[in-house]
Amino acid sequence: MSISMTKDPVAEANPLPTQPVSWSKRFATTRTYLGVAIVLVWGLGPFYWMTVVAFRDPAHTFDSTPWPTHVTLENFRNAFDTSRGNDFGKALLNSVIIGSATTAVALILGVLAAYALARMTFAGKYLISGLILSASMFPAVVLVTPLFQLFTDIGWIGEYQAMIIPNISFVLPMTVYILASFFAELPWELEEAARIDGASKFQAFRLIMLPLAAPAVFTTAILAFIASINEYLLARLLSGDDTKPVTVAIASFSGNDPLVQPYAAIMAAGVIVTVPLVIMVLIFQRRIISGLTAGGVKS
Repeated sequence: MSISMTKDPVAEANPLPTQPVSWSKRFATTRTYLGVAIVLVWGLGPFYWMTVVAFRDPAHTFDSTPWPTHVTLENFRNAFDTSRGNDFGKALLNSVIIGSATTAVALILGVLAAYALARMTFAGKYLISGLILSASMFPAVVLVTPLFQLFTDIGWIGEYQAMIIPNISFVLPMTVYILASFFAELPWELEEAARIDGASKFQAFRLIMLPLAAPAVFTTAILAFIASINEYLLARLLSGDDTKPVTVAIASFSGNDPLVQPYAAIMAAGVIVTVPLVIMVLIFQRRIISGLTAGGVKS
């Protein structure tokens, strides 16, 4: 027996009325998109203009056209040109060395300290946490004179360690603060289950808790690396010709005319430094998101 499905002509002639969208919802949606647009323009506007000038002919550096005109790669060649005393390639390598060493040491010390502050109970725990947090607010300019005097006395001026060690002291409080907050949110039950199965506290930390903290570790590593390579004040005073990072190298760019600042070459150097950082953030962002979704085991 077959059943025939017929359409109701009355329902087709009189469809159900749709609910009108209220003005409050429209205003909330418009406000959200407007806020996102303002943030995008505020954050990406300077980078866009830097890119436009970087690809513009040096003779038209001060052209106010908001889109690329007189496109050329001459500025990138000038950025790597060593005939004017600029060794931007060497400065890039120096920044990678300083940033990588700072990040590695800060992560090793920061992970251990953060785990102890989040998981262990000992005398003076909250005092130490407060001191670490207050250290992150300490102005770097106050340390310029004593660090310069100290490193001059021990012969470290112009060496990598003269910039790596101060950078570690600046980055470490942020590393401990971020990781301690993340460790405190991880489920204690996993660590306790590993201890019941016979694992030591260090084994439970290394095999269970540390992999779960991978998203926070990657996030902290990115922030520490960017903070270390963006440091200028101490690097300007403590670096030498062979250890000069990109921040100091870009600030000392010189052109054919000593009275004219090579803005286009400086913009090209800024693009060269910024684009790899953006790519690195995007690459690690995928891993961070996947780690957060895969590690959501807390019930």
